[in-house]
Amino acid sequence: MTLHATAPPVVRTRAERRARARRRLTPYAYVAPFFALFAAFGLFPLLYTAYVSLYRVELQTPGEMEWRGLDNYTVLLGDEFFWTALRNTFTIGVISTVPQLLMALGLAHLLNYRLRARAFYRVAMLLPYATSVAAATLVFAQLFGRDFGLINWVLGLAGIHPVDWQSGTWSSQIAVSTIVIWRWTGYNALIYLAGMQSIPAELYEAAAIDGASRWQQFLHVTLPGLRPTVVFTVVVSTIGATQLFGEPLLYEGKITGGISHQYQTLGLYMYEQGWGYFHLGRAAAIAWVMFSLIVLLVGVNAALARRRKLQEASR
Repeated sequence: MTLHATAPPVVRTRAERRARARRRLTPYAYVAPFFALFAAFGLFPLLYTAYVSLYRVELQTPGEMEWRGLDNYTVLLGDEFFWTALRNTFTIGVISTVPQLLMALGLAHLLNYRLRARAFYRVAMLLPYATSVAAATLVFAQLFGRDFGLINWVLGLAGIHPVDWQSGTWSSQIAVSTIVIWRWTGYNALIYLAGMQSIPAELYEAAAIDGASRWQQFLHVTLPGLRPTVVFTVVVSTIGATQLFGEPLLYEGKITGGISHQYQTLGLYMYEQGWGYFHLGRAAAIAWVMFSLIVLLVGVNAALARRRKLQEASR
């Protein structure tokens, strides 16, 4: 019969236990301020907005709340201006996001080469992003003026009749989208440039040895290496397009988004209901519809990216 010696139990002093507890709790203490701020300024407003959306609340008497249940949401579904704002948000988002990201990709590809004064060009790319939204929108509103705007003057030189950039549906949406494109193209170009510079140079050298042209290198080396960055910019641009507010508000200075609501977005529609008609409960419902729409669009983008990745892995 073999006897095995058992180790004596480890006895820790109170100071050792405190030191061990501090080591365990220190990482949580470092991240606690973020979660506290997120709970106070992110999670609580989100949940409180969902709570308010179930009540009838007026701006003049915010303390008087009348239970409505889902009536605020059913009223929205029956309001034609809600569907107009939803359609405008989608169309303005498409005609501003797609050209913006394509132009940003092209500019980043040019800046990726060794050019003179590269630092100047990169700083110049950020100038529109650093410009005030109000100042940029007011300038573009003057440029797109019907009678004395510079855009119509240039079109007149080409023999094209003046365009009413504020009353027309597509023309006003194109004008608002132009402001968004001008402001965010350089920002996305720098993001793409950072992604391009993280691609190993050996891949380009191997492609050049195989006889690939610069266009072929861009298609088969640059774009696959930028796929995570492209997905990120698409998601961020989708969120920004859904929340578009400042540009359509300041373009003509009307919360209705034009005479016939032709460029009123969901953000502008929410502002009209809450601070124009004083229906805070209905505005809260619109905010939650926007949040649900953003979650849905981001989920669709993530699912498409994952599906494409699985298809490439199975080849």
